[in-house]
This record gives sequence, structure tokens and C-alpha cells, in this order.
Amino acid sequence: MRLRHIEIFHAIYTTGSITNAAKILHVSQPSVSKVLSHAEMQLGFKLFERIKGRLIPTDEANMLFDEVNKIYLQMRTIKSTAENIKKSEFGNINLSVTPALGFEALPSAIALFHSCYPNVNFNVQTVHNNEVLQALLEHKCDIAVLFSPCNMPGVKSIELARSELVIVYPKTLFPEAPEQLTFDDLADYEFIDISDSGPLANLLWGRMMEENIELNSTIKVQTYFIAARLVAQGVGICIVDKYTAIGNLSDNVAIASFDPPLYFNVNALQLENRALSNPASIFLEQLTLCI
Repeated sequence: MRLRHIEIFHAIYTTGSITNAAKILHVSQPSVSKVLSHAEMQLGFKLFERIKGRLIPTDEANMLFDEVNKIYLQMRTIKSTAENIKKSEFGNINLSVTPALGFEALPSAIALFHSCYPNVNFNVQTVHNNEVLQALLEHKCDIAVLFSPCNMPGVKSIELARSELVIVYPKTLFPEAPEQLTFDDLADYEFIDISDSGPLANLLWGRMMEENIELNSTIKVQTYFIAARLVAQGVGICIVDKYTAIGNLSDNVAIASFDPPLYFNVNALQLENRALSNPASIFLEQLTLCI
């Protein structure tokens, strides 16, 4: 039996007539009769007998119905799942992000998305620039969101936003809370160095070389987060991305932009030969709003 045969047989069996079957299937009665005749011809036996104006299932039809009903229910499940996928109500989003976005932007975007699409599953992991290509190629993630990533073969890059490097400092150092500071303003203070060889480090050190700047540093840490927490303890100042800075603000800590600003891009990466799912595309739009 073909799928259309199963659909027609199930409709007639459960409604008791060709007229009712045609109504629930939204087709004409002649087309239902034609498909039924074709099914019976292929099977080699009658499925219904007309008795007193009603179609009564034959013994063969009764034996067949249990199996047909299983397939019919599976067909309904497939149809429902397809509709849900179309509406983005189900799916999986595998996401890799730079750690700094985990403070505020990413949780806000996931919360916003989850309120609208609660049945979409998330798998979130942090990733660094030197790891992202392998993560994409091995399909560990559908989307990677990074700061100023370099061009990679086979990878599509979408600019989501522009952010900046900022200075995080104890409020006691600059009580007037300036909106911008220069390297000269920082010269007399302890600088918490960060052992980062990524694009933001290149941006910072490029500016420092241009201006022939050297900052006093006796402490070197591996992450922007540790540097920001040390500032909160009054140890010194640090230069980090704005997301990390805002995520670590406290009553005794403030931030200032550079004069002139040190801007960088926030980009989403995906494989060129792999289209994003509908849920992933919608989430990317909402993430852009939160960055």
C-alpha cells in the first residue's frame, strides 16, 4: 500500500463512509473512491462492503487496520514535527562563544530566545580563536561568536556588533570618573598584564607600539576575568573588552574608554557549505540585539 492508500483507508475505516472521509481529508468523494479502488486492486482483496448504505470493513480490512494505524500515527508525528521545525518550535543549537560574552550578552540572548522557543535545545561551550576552525569542521558547533576573528578558508563571517577595549580601574584612582583616558593617564599606576596572543592583544599592543608606551607591570595573568577581579581588590588597573568590564563592575570599580577608542568587531562564524537551521538563524538575530 502506498501512503495515500493508507491515508484514505484509515479515513474511511474510522469515519464509516466515503463522504465523511472526503470531508476530513478536504478532497472530493470521487477521488476517495478512486484511491480506494486502486488500493484494493493492488492488495488483491476488498477492504469494504456496502451494506444498507454504509461501508463495512471486511475481515481482511480489520486484520490490516492495526498495522495501518501504526503507520498513520507515524505519518501524523512526522507531519507535526515538520510543522514544528518550520515554526522553529523544536531543534538544537550548538554554540561556541568567546568567554567574555558569557557574563551578560549570551545569557540575556538565550533567556529571550527560550521564552519564545522553550523546546529548542542549547549546547553552549566556550572557545578561543585558535580553536574555532577545528570546532566548526568537527561540527562541535553550528555557530561560533568571537572577537575580530581572522579570515579562515571555508568559513563565513558575519559582523554582529562593534565593541571596544576599555580601562578598568579602582574608583579611588580617578574620583572624577572620566569617560575617556589616555595611556599617559595610566603611566603611574600598576598595570595587570594579560598573557593573551589573540586579536585583542594585537590591537592593544599595536596601539602601544605606535605611541611608544610602556606600562608598569609586575603581575601577569592568563584571563581577562582574573585581571578584572584583581582590579576589584585594588591591585591595579587592567585593559579588557567591554563585556568583561561590565560583567565585573562593582561599587569600587569603574571603566573608561580609550582616547581615541580601541574598537573591535564581534563576529559570528559558520561553515560556508552548511546552512544554519531556522532556530539558529533566529537566535543569531536575538543575540545581535543583546550584544
